[in-house]
Amino acid sequence: MTLMHTVLTATLLSRNVIVSSAFYSPSSVARSTSLRMSSSDAKRVLVPIADDSEEIETACITDTLTRFGASVTVASVKPDGELVCKMSRGIKFMADTTIDAAAKGEWDLIALPGGMPGAEHLRDSVPLISLLEKQRDAKKTYAAVCASPAIVLASKGLLPEDSATCYPAPGFREAIKDVESHDEVVVSGNVITSQGPGTSLKFALQLGESLYGKEKADEIAAQMLVER
Repeated sequence: MTLMHTVLTATLLSRNVIVSSAFYSPSSVARSTSLRMSSSDAKRVLVPIADDSEEIETACITDTLTRFGASVTVASVKPDGELVCKMSRGIKFMADTTIDAAAKGEWDLIALPGGMPGAEHLRDSVPLISLLEKQRDAKKTYAAVCASPAIVLASKGLLPEDSATCYPAPGFREAIKDVESHDEVVVSGNVITSQGPGTSLKFALQLGESLYGKEKADEIAAQMLVER
């Protein structure tokens, strides 16, 4: 399996055929790594994405957790069921499935990337919010980075009661002001939050630690040349 899949899409416009462009399948790329555990050890992770989700955060989550041995599924929340999402900097990601299909499953972790207005699209996905509420009620782990703690979790009553963080812009910080922490990554019970693209590797390693333990997280961090 190659690390980049090129798709040629043709659109007939005024009798001219326009051919474009490449898309990136984050979970397929992550699955190509040799640093994998046996399938019996795999935790099931859902990463929902939308148009204008943040691509660095999405790639860090999917790649890093697959290195731990997790089975990572990327789900598009686009209402029309389209799997290809144009991310916040124009890269096209192809999801594995739709959020409606993902809503039928059980997940050990649901991790939300940020990006704007991608986080708003996640917030507006009824199946996703139902999944997050189910995750909360079952005391299973869910996580959000960048804009998503403020835009998704805060707006839907899904923030933890004691501490959380988000992208340090005034509007986002206001949304989580009652529980705001300035730490780069915050673990509060079964909720994990982080600040943005630059903290995404630390965030993803913390997600892996929540699923597989600190010893495994330290091992993966060392392989990735990340200081913890």
